[in-house]
Amino acid sequence: MSLTSRISRLAQYDPADAAQREFDTVLGRLFGSPEIGAMNTWAPYGVDVREDADHVFVEAELPGFRKEDVEITVENSILTFTAQRSERASEGEADKPQWPLRERRFNRVERSFTLPHTVNEQSVKAVLTDGILTITLDKREETKPRKVPVS
Repeated sequence: MSLTSRISRLAQYDPADAAQREFDTVLGRLFGSPEIGAMNTWAPYGVDVREDADHVFVEAELPGFRKEDVEITVENSILTFTAQRSERASEGEADKPQWPLRERRFNRVERSFTLPHTVNEQSVKAVLTDGILTITLDKREETKPRKVPVS
């Protein structure tokens, strides 16, 4: 089983990333696959998908995000999770601090996966622990393997 994914990076403009996307698009056109550039774009954080007989698990790295920063939706067989972090006020500081370097002010990650027909979209659980988001999707009973007795 494989889940089709869509990656969305909504952050500041990165010239190296733009050059890589353009290069992937040219290669895709050259070798006859225009979607190569879209599918091979590096995601900002890694995602693993695994399954067992009863579940599909999606595990995503979301370092520095809190559970309040994460939103998960399932609609029309598309699982989407979005994590957004904005500037957090520093506690106890009366004046605005001076920042010689500040790169972590805002970050947004969005990933989407097309779910296989074996997944029960009504049974989804999500847990964020130590920067790892684990989404557990139960498989539908009628699609699970079963033993057939021989008479």
